[in-house]
Parts: sequence; structure tokens; C-alpha cells
Amino acid sequence: MQTEQTKYSRTAKRKSTKRKVHPVLKNVVSLRVSDQEKLLLEKITESTSQNVSDLVREALGYWLSKHQGGSRAAKTFRQTVQA
Repeated sequence: MQTEQTKYSRTAKRKSTKRKVHPVLKNVVSLRVSDQEKLLLEKITESTSQNVSDLVREALGYWLSKHQGGSRAAKTFRQTVQA
């Protein structure tokens, strides 16, 4: 059996580990896609272990890098999403 001090020290150790803090994303954007596009999204999410929202954010960052001032805009977008 564990003593109270042993239990406490293990609990305290767990609490001291840093967790990655994600910002609360509160805006919702609806998107209509064809059946074929939906199947493609499902395949991509399974193979990459990302969800659809993350894929859309990544695609938006890619689009920005190509159309809105090069890599600076995409970098700013990624920093904003990650912050």
C-alpha cells in the first residue's frame, strides 16, 4: 500500500508537467462540399490524423502564401492560429 506522502508526490509531479495551451476558437464557418470532396476529406483526415478544421486552416495558410504577399502572410496566419 502507498503512503499518503507517496500518493501526494506522484500527484504533484503530474500537475507540474506543462500542457500545451490551445486558444479557444469560437468562430464557425460552414462549407458545402460535394460527395466526392467529402470522401476525399475523410480519407485525408484518416491518413494525416488531422481534423477537417485543421486541414482547412492549413489550406488557407497555403493559399495566403501563394496569393497574399508570399510566405510572410502565411507565416503571420500560422502564428495567429497557433497563438
